[in-house]
Amino acid sequence: MTHIQLACFSLEDMLFAVDIMRIREILVPQKLSPLPCDSDLLDGVINLRGLIVPVMNMRKRFGMSVVADAPAGKLLIVSLENQLLALVVDDVMEVISVPVADIKPPIQFETGVRMEFLLGVCLVNNRIFMILDIDSLLCTNSIDHAPVSV
Repeated sequence: MTHIQLACFSLEDMLFAVDIMRIREILVPQKLSPLPCDSDLLDGVINLRGLIVPVMNMRKRFGMSVVADAPAGKLLIVSLENQLLALVVDDVMEVISVPVADIKPPIQFETGVRMEFLLGVCLVNNRIFMILDIDSLLCTNSIDHAPVSV
C-alpha cells in the first residue's frame, strides 16, 4: 500500500497537512518587509538567505481572525511550481504517514464555503486533517515569478 508523508499544522482548532516533499523548511517568524501596495493575499516578504520570499498569513487566507498579541507561530516555507512561499501558521505539529487510499476527497458544498484549497481529508488517530493544495493558495492574478536573489 502506498503512503504519503504529511507535515501537520494548526490554525486555531483546525488541523491541516501538506505533502512533506513540498516543505523546504520551518522557521520562527522573521521581520517582514512590506509590499509597495496592500495585498489581500500577502503580508509582505522575507529575505531567506538571499531569496525574497512572499509571506502569506494562513489565518487571513482562510478568513479567520488575526490576533495581534497571539504567540508568534511558525513559518512553513513551501515550494510552489517556480517559487517559494512562506505560510504563517499557529503551530507545526508532527509528520504523519497516511495510506493514499485513506485520503478522501474534500466535502463539496453548493455555495459559500471555499474548499478549493483542499486536495482531500484524512482521519489519523481520531483527528481530521485537511490536506492543502498549496498551489491553489496564490490566485493566478497574484505573484507568479521566481524568487529574486539579492
